[in-house]
Amino acid sequence: MKIDITSAGLRDLDLTKAKEAARALKEKTGRGSEFTGWTTLPFDYDKAEYRRLRDCAARIRKEADALIVIGIGGSYLGARAAIELLKSPRHNAGNRPQIYFAGNGISPEDLSQIIRLTEDKKVFLNVISKSGTTLEPALAFRILRQRLEKALGKAEAARRIICTTDRAKGALKGLADREDYECFVIPDDIGGRYSVLTPVGLLPMEAAGIDTEKILEGAAEGMSLFLSEDESNHALTYAAARQALQNDGKLIEVLSYPGENMRFFAEWWKQLYGESEGKELGGIFPASLELTADLHSLGQYMQQGRRILAETIIRFECPADDMALPFDEENADGLNYAAGKAFSEIFEAAARGVRQAHEEGGVPVTELVFESPDERTLGEMFAFFEASCGISGYIQGVDPFDQPGVEAYKKNMFRLLGK
Repeated sequence: MKIDITSAGLRDLDLTKAKEAARALKEKTGRGSEFTGWTTLPFDYDKAEYRRLRDCAARIRKEADALIVIGIGGSYLGARAAIELLKSPRHNAGNRPQIYFAGNGISPEDLSQIIRLTEDKKVFLNVISKSGTTLEPALAFRILRQRLEKALGKAEAARRIICTTDRAKGALKGLADREDYECFVIPDDIGGRYSVLTPVGLLPMEAAGIDTEKILEGAAEGMSLFLSEDESNHALTYAAARQALQNDGKLIEVLSYPGENMRFFAEWWKQLYGESEGKELGGIFPASLELTADLHSLGQYMQQGRRILAETIIRFECPADDMALPFDEENADGLNYAAGKAFSEIFEAAARGVRQAHEEGGVPVTELVFESPDERTLGEMFAFFEASCGISGYIQGVDPFDQPGVEAYKKNMFRLLGK
């Protein structure tokens, strides 16, 4: 990958604190180090469980018409990001098993639509929760489980329910043991937003036909570099630049991505950074926009709104698909100036134009260029952002691996529901 920062004052970053943070992550000596198992996961995962996971996914691909993944936050964003980037946001239109995501909200419309869309299909459930009592997935799982049991009987329903949960404790683990559901483990030393390379993310990816072995290989290569103290480590540069920009009053980071298929990668990124750094009245607020579609709604603010924004542009050097604009004799749309040019070439010109305009308008821009949207690169991207997030959080001086603020709304919600 490549990184390019053209903002004034950031060309010669002091990487001293970033190197110290990377060392603390690697040696597990920093705050929250008991939740840094993700730093070694790509090299040190449970190979026997992984083989079992791939066998389970093969069974789902063979038997299921639809897989409903039940989870919220880190329990679904990474898997959905991978499926939409490597397959398509429209994956369900022409593939089986279709993959649906439930339990990530409390919308009766959303759950009802999934039920209607899968009414006559052979459905499997993958419920993902460390405790089994998180409200949103617990609501969806109770409804979907009871429907499955009513339609098929408890024995056949149990064969189609797969749990990703705690190794030994929690309500979901207890239910799984009683009903004999197949289970996969969320490791104790990995929090939800860092869990994409555990069975949380790998099982739905494999069920969708993604080669997760290549994702793990890309992540392993990336993690080896991104936790190093080498000056060429782009994770150090990105983390140091983010904190320098925050100190300069840039309180919102806008991740600009090149197409609809990266929308959920941006959602995964927003949870990763927002939940890791938004503490002690500090942190950078993570936002996102799609280039160039969202510029038709947000471009005006980006160009002339309050100067509290920094922008990070992601693009790929070699897109997976491309097409050229044909010549048209009539040229009624006036596009013949671009005839013969590939869409990738047109997008690159658009991205350069956007970057130049935003920089001239006072928005600092960082550009991250990855090779191509494939499995190995996606593994590298997961490793890059996880490592740089941990480094950035340590530079900021917070624990990037807890989320005490999340509990406040839960307490109020449970009180209002009469729990």
